[in-house]
Formats: sequence, structure tokens, C-alpha cells
Amino acid sequence: MKLHDELVIKADALYKTYTLGKGIQVPALRGASLEVRRGEFISIIGPSGSGKTTLLNILGLLDVPDSGTLYIDGKPVVGLDDNALSSMRLLKIGFVFQYYNLVPILTAIENVELPMVLAGVRPKERRERAKNLLEMVGIPEMADHKPNEMSGGQQQRVAIARALANNPSIVLADEPTGNLDTVASEEIVNLMKKLNRENGTTFIVVTHDMEVAKKTDRILRIKDGKLYGVEEI
Repeated sequence: MKLHDELVIKADALYKTYTLGKGIQVPALRGASLEVRRGEFISIIGPSGSGKTTLLNILGLLDVPDSGTLYIDGKPVVGLDDNALSSMRLLKIGFVFQYYNLVPILTAIENVELPMVLAGVRPKERRERAKNLLEMVGIPEMADHKPNEMSGGQQQRVAIARALANNPSIVLADEPTGNLDTVASEEIVNLMKKLNRENGTTFIVVTHDMEVAKKTDRILRIKDGKLYGVEEI
């Protein structure tokens, strides 16, 4: 892995509190700060309720912090309107989810093409790139299969190919092995590591599984809404 000097993510003092029924305040992030360099492969580990889902949603521009600063690819994102956030999310960030989130009526290659459709990529170009991505993740033979015709591991490979469709600066993976057996889990982590090494793609993996975290280059822990290096707790 070759790291570039520039930061692909810089977050400083992120706070987020949710208001539940009867005005109950639930702090999710309490000053979380994070720097990620281009080409890193890192994991964020923490128990339920530690703030990791909230952090991932904010880094993925699916939610906004109450306060703090956030830069993606050198651009400030706090204060951008919905259209600007949607555009940045489409072009700069890829997502991999625990339950794959593939569109069931679309084939594997159509699922991979979907972000490129939204980005306005021409049909011939997006089909060629989708084919190349399915080859890259090791399942070109599944191109015309729908999700219900694939194993969990194959579906997750399609999801990773889809996440890479628009050449994002960052791929955020939320418990990407949480719905897989041990063998498939190891294959998916090794695939992400391979893509990180060969293509320089930045991966941030949120997990509760230390065995997954140990395969990444840097482990951060989230506790009570703050981030720490493993040596700091």
C-alpha cells in the first residue's frame, strides 16, 4: 500500500445528539476526530451504542453533525445543501452494507451499473466498466444472475463492485462480513485488502469483529462517541 500525503477525510470535533420521545437527549458523538490519508485501509471497532453507525452516516454524508468540521477530499461539507451533498456522495463515496442492499429485480451487472446511471455515464461505457469491476472482484460469470441466484459472499462481491463504480475517493463498509460465514468473511476482507493494495482505494471498515479489524492496517476504537487509537484505551 502506498499512501499519499493528502488527507481524504479530515473530521474534527464532531458532535451529534438525537432527540427521542418526550425530549430525551441521546448523545451519539461527543467530539469525534479522525484523519484518513488516501490509500489507507482502516477499521473502526466498537460495541453497539458506541456511535459507530452515526459516525459512518456522517462520513458518508447521509447525516449531518450538530457541530464540528468535516472535509472530504479537501472540500468542506458542513453547510452544503442537499443537492451538493447528494452529488458529492454519488461521486466521492462508495458504500458496502451488511445486507448487501442489492436491487432484487436487477442482475449483478445492472446493480453495478446503477451508480453510473445516476452519474450520467453513457450506456456503453458503464456496461464495459461494470464488466471490468465484476472481473476485478472475481465473479464475471455472475453478471446475468439476480441476487437470489447468488450466495451471500457473491452478493457482497457485487456490492463491492457497485461501490467502486464511480471511482470513489473512499469506500465505507458497514459490518461487511456481519451476514457471512467464516470462510466468506475472510474472502471478503481479503478482497477489500487486495483492492486497497492494487488500486489504492481507501477503505474504512466499521465492525464489531476484532478478527476482521486485525486484517486492516490501522485500528481505531470508538467509545462513548469518541475515537481512539488502539494504544490509547
